[in-house]
Amino acid sequence: MSINKTSYLRFLNLIDALDRMNPGKKLDCTEESLLDKIILSFHAKQSVLVGDLISLSSLGSQATLHGRLKNLSAMGYIKMAANVDGRKKEVVPTKLALKRYDEISKCLEKAAKAG
Repeated sequence: MSINKTSYLRFLNLIDALDRMNPGKKLDCTEESLLDKIILSFHAKQSVLVGDLISLSSLGSQATLHGRLKNLSAMGYIKMAANVDGRKKEVVPTKLALKRYDEISKCLEKAAKAG
């Protein structure tokens, strides 16, 4: 019996394969959500500050979110730089993060074409 997979299921399988190719860079769902927000702000040419991100109570406590930002930084996905007045830290994605989203986009395109 052959089951016709939906495009989304194909996409999930491709993402799973992508994660298995980079086992040391696996993100948890909180880290993924934070990185999504950072990437969206970056592409909208809006700055996002550490304070903005750790105030996202729907994703977790401030301590949890701060820890996840440290993890993202340690894995090489984000950089934190002092903003213009020096008192706040702006969060920007690295080339590694941009490459990750490029690979995810390719997975999405491949899954859609296979349908």
